Amino acid sequence: MRTISSREFWNVPNTLTVIRCAAVPVVVVLLMFPGPKWCAVACFIFVAASLTDMLDGYLARKMGLTSTMGAFLDPLADKLIVMAAMIMLIPLDRIPAWMVVVFLAREITITAVRAIAASEGVIIAAGNLGKYKMVFQINALAFLIYHYDIIGASAHSVGIVLMWFALAYALASGWQYMRGFIRMAMA
Repeated sequence: MRTISSREFWNVPNTLTVIRCAAVPVVVVLLMFPGPKWCAVACFIFVAASLTDMLDGYLARKMGLTSTMGAFLDPLADKLIVMAAMIMLIPLDRIPAWMVVVFLAREITITAVRAIAASEGVIIAAGNLGKYKMVFQINALAFLIYHYDIIGASAHSVGIVLMWFALAYALASGWQYMRGFIRMAMA
């Protein structure tokens, strides 16, 4: 196994990914405090951290800094921040527990499928359906984290509607991954 130097690891894209991971406990703690002020701060940090996902991938490709470590850390950071937020929203009665279980089961399944494929030398890249799932999921979670009315509209209601779209894309992309994996396994 090749050793990664500190200089190699702490490039801009990996640093952004680590910042996204560091935002997870901050969002979790903020969601323990009731009220619109704390929810607004949690929402802001969640959205800012989520935006680093697009930025770190773009910078890694643009600067030629793609790495195995980055390829591992980036999806891990995504899953950590999304799942932590979803789990914290259950006791606040902002998202149904069964929905979180479906998302969690999908993520674990896809991660396992990708690991099995990788052990066979096959890389299963994220498809467009999975990317749409992530966009709807992040937007839904932002509204659900804030929760309170915005200019007379219920942020919670908007978040739930967006989460249903995210769920549809999660199931469709999960099926897409599984179908590709089964084809690969049968070949």
